Parts: sequence; C-alpha cells; structure tokens
Amino acid sequence: MNGSDASTVPPPADKASSQAVTALILGVLGLACCQLLSPIAWFLGRQELLAIREGRSPAAGEPIASVARALGIAGTILIFLIIAWIVFFGGLAFLSALANHHS
Repeated sequence: MNGSDASTVPPPADKASSQAVTALILGVLGLACCQLLSPIAWFLGRQELLAIREGRSPAAGEPIASVARALGIAGTILIFLIIAWIVFFGGLAFLSALANHHS
C-alpha cells in the first residue's frame, strides 16, 4: 500500500456555483465603475441565495451570493443618488439659466 487509505481522504469540498461568482463579479464592477450592472448583481445574488436555500445550488456559494447581493443593492442605491444629483443640480442649472435669460 502507498500509505493513503480511502477512508482518510476527505470528501471534495463544495464549490460555489458559477452564478454566485458571476453575481460577485458584477457586484464589484457595478459598485466600482459601471453602476448599471448593480441591479443585475442584486438579482443574480438573490436568485442564487434562493437556489441555495432550496438545495439546487451548493451551500458553499452562500457567502459569495450574499456579498454579491449586498454590492448590488449598494450599487443600485448609488445609481439613484447619481440620478438625483443630476436631476437636482441639472434642474437648478436650468432654473438659473431661465432666470438669467428673463433678466
């Protein structure tokens, strides 16, 4: 015998699903540079968490999917803050230009 016994070999560890990893990548990209990816990361992370709870995906992906969902939520909030900023200051600029035009 070569010193390894089949009973001492640990079972292979579950790996996170590709959807969990994809959601995480989209979440990071969505928060860092392309906020339009954030809602997709949020959706994919949520779907993956549901699949894990239903036993359709490996449980090893739960932390990854949770982080992806959180990043997706944060990026989506950032989208709305950016839109509000543009609308608010764009609206102020428009009103200021309108007031200066009539003066």
